[in-house]
Amino acid sequence: MKYRNQFARAVVAGAAVIGLGNLSPTWASSHREAPLIANDPLADNTDLYCFRSPDDPNTITIIANYIPAQLPFGGPNYASFGENIRYEIHIDNDATTPGDDITYRFTFTKTNQDPTTFFNIRLGQQNLLTTYTMEKSMDGGNTWMTVLSNGIVPPPNIGARSIEDGTVGLGAASYAALMTAAIGTASSGETVYAGPADDPFYVDLGGIFDLGDAPRQNGGTVRDGLAKTNIHSICIKIPISMLQKDGLSVASATTILDANFVIGVWASASRQTLNTLNPSGGGSTNAGAWVQVSRLGMPLTNEAVVPLGSKDLWNALTPYQDLANIATFGNYFYNPELALYMDDALFGGAVPAFAGLRIQRNSLQGFDFGNGQNGLYGLKGSPAVAGTALDDAIFGTLLLPAANSPRSVDLWPIFHTGVPNLAPYQLATGKGGNPLAAGKPFINNFLPNGGDMLRLNMAVPVTPRNSPDFSSEGIVAAAVAGLTDPIYANTNIEFIPNMDGFPNGRRLEDDVTRIELQAVGGVALAAIGLWMDDYNASNPNQSPVTNLLINNLQYSTGVESNDAPFQPTFPYVAAPWRGTGV
Repeated sequence: MKYRNQFARAVVAGAAVIGLGNLSPTWASSHREAPLIANDPLADNTDLYCFRSPDDPNTITIIANYIPAQLPFGGPNYASFGENIRYEIHIDNDATTPGDDITYRFTFTKTNQDPTTFFNIRLGQQNLLTTYTMEKSMDGGNTWMTVLSNGIVPPPNIGARSIEDGTVGLGAASYAALMTAAIGTASSGETVYAGPADDPFYVDLGGIFDLGDAPRQNGGTVRDGLAKTNIHSICIKIPISMLQKDGLSVASATTILDANFVIGVWASASRQTLNTLNPSGGGSTNAGAWVQVSRLGMPLTNEAVVPLGSKDLWNALTPYQDLANIATFGNYFYNPELALYMDDALFGGAVPAFAGLRIQRNSLQGFDFGNGQNGLYGLKGSPAVAGTALDDAIFGTLLLPAANSPRSVDLWPIFHTGVPNLAPYQLATGKGGNPLAAGKPFINNFLPNGGDMLRLNMAVPVTPRNSPDFSSEGIVAAAVAGLTDPIYANTNIEFIPNMDGFPNGRRLEDDVTRIELQAVGGVALAAIGLWMDDYNASNPNQSPVTNLLINNLQYSTGVESNDAPFQPTFPYVAAPWRGTGV
């Protein structure tokens, strides 16, 4: 078919209709996402973040959070990292090598300094005084070296008498001082914090899981379901040269989208197969092989994409097993359940909160991305896709695997391969109406190992957190700027603010709930020129910034920011909420 679009008009019209200033920032995380792990909170991954450090841009910060929904006043047995659990952060920086290229392992030890009291802290002593050992592997976990011993874990933020009082408590200057004192340096050069923190995830959990009632309808009150709750964070700041596969510093990157600077990150927790309770009441004994019980890469994968019957299996697999299990899991991404509720021909009317999110059923009057439809599959093997990422000669059948798999071209690669700087995955700017043409480069975090990971191109510059251009909408905000701001009306590689945001990594501020729901609703397809259904491809004078696209961009769950400000320096997470302060 012939594609027509006067993009110059679209830039002018789009800039007049919607700008970054009108994008109100709002699903992230895997809190209690599978039946088995819901009963084992100490081993439960809640969130994973990976971003270029805003105040130290020659480094990358990775944050893996565990133990969901901790109440700050949850004594006398406050949450803490578990013993007999291996908490691991995994990094893949080279898709041509099997498995992890770098792995960090944390194990924790607890000591009761005064078992004669029921208080957690008393007279300068701690019960459940926790320390950690940090190990590092550079060969896929075959060998390990200890790089930090006796690392300090701050106690829970119980209250002023326990923390600051020098007569009855610890006598610390402040809880912030305890966090600072707990920051360690590994012998291999990484900066590390392991301990309590505010839960940076924000969303109206009650509304979301009430069959998608977000934003709440009929006057319902929106509520951040994790406001004033804590988690336990493992935070590592790592030099980019240590993560880059050839040991190069970011100054060696050829462009800000250099493919050689892409990493994939995932986190896990493992337990031994046998746990025997001691009949005398003296705890338990662990033995046997170590088994992965939780994993996390992209937010929401297991929580809102994988269905209930497969969630425990998903947690047991590594990302490197995902392709081998594509027959089990692939269709959940090719035809996601959430898309059923964004399609008026199916069940869209049953979820009124998602009314602003409507997947393309007739994009450019030729392409149907509704569940069970063909999307772009009809172009497979044709001259139209020759030389693009959809060409079997370039990436095989990764992105157009089969008929009736419409979201194999957008949702599946976002979660499983990353997005290459190759047509059609470039902004519609400069495409002249053909979504398969070359356009404006704005993302390249392609690491085709087929596994669910958080992928980051480390060469992409940082958007300052205090910049007026900073947006919690991440790549969506970058795409809007690239499509509507005349400054970017070219096909050059140049930095657009928020190109360093989710799903190119994940910053603490990024509103991944909103971004992922918008993506299911077709915003990524629209960004590359597969416009919403109310765009008439035969009308060269119509702006592609149509009502349906504006509805998608303005969608909000109603919770649009975290309940505590993040720190401007490492470990960046906010201090945990105080038990006497909530």
